[in-house]
Amino acid sequence: MKGLAHFAISLGSEERVIQLTEQLRKDGYEVFSEPRRTGDGYFESAIADPEGNYVELTV
Repeated sequence: MKGLAHFAISLGSEERVIQLTEQLRKDGYEVFSEPRRTGDGYFESAIADPEGNYVELTV
């Protein structure tokens, strides 16, 4: 199988993850996962890009 499962973009702060998630929601993007701290300690959210790919927004 070829391709990628997802990719992540590091935004540098938890506040920026929250802000961008909300802006993308307002712009009509689907939010797969709300901003949160994961079990392995990361702070992230996940959205769908225009083609439906899973994109993580992280610190």
